[in-house]
Amino acid sequence: MTLRINSIAPNFVANTTHGTITFHDWIGDNWAILFSHPKDFTPVCTTELGYMAGLQDAFAIRSCKIIGLSIDPVDSHHEWLQDIEETQGNAVTYPLIGDPDLSVAKAYDMLPDDAGASSVGRTAADNATVRSVFVIGPDKRIKAMLTYPMSTGRNFDEVLRLLESCQLTAKHQVATPVNWQAGEDVIIVPAVSDEEAKERYPNGWKSPKPYLRYVPPPE
Repeated sequence: MTLRINSIAPNFVANTTHGTITFHDWIGDNWAILFSHPKDFTPVCTTELGYMAGLQDAFAIRSCKIIGLSIDPVDSHHEWLQDIEETQGNAVTYPLIGDPDLSVAKAYDMLPDDAGASSVGRTAADNATVRSVFVIGPDKRIKAMLTYPMSTGRNFDEVLRLLESCQLTAKHQVATPVNWQAGEDVIIVPAVSDEEAKERYPNGWKSPKPYLRYVPPPE
């Protein structure tokens, strides 16, 4: 199954470090970040899981849950989490999905259907494509996707910024410009006419070109 932005995030039942979950039920009315790892006890992923643990409160206040995935079983995850806390200084208190039959990785188009049905004997290089981040909305649709190589650590400050943009633009008919940060001006989307924009933004907007209409971010 090929996933694109606005695809329904595949639902699944899986064992995690917090017990068995049904993914859509676990999300509930929240946003969610699902980020994946090719194997336990890999160096770059160790730093990522620890850093994300440090950002958990920042995601929580934005009504966003965090969940990780690695193709190894949950027993292995519990051992790995001890290393993460010891080396990164943050305890991972969000769930980490075990995917020893590779079913979740395949459902999210991170491994091909012919990759087999077991994580046993597979190396991190075999699972190099299991390095994605999915931003999922309360409607269970994928709002954004990022995929990184194993050699490059992911920027989770950027994932937080991306979430803020997705949440703002889902609520209002605006877009966020390059390098936008929360609180900065946004762009009125072309679907909103000037007449409609005057009603929404009675104080007007900055418009260096007719198609570029900057306004403060709506409340």
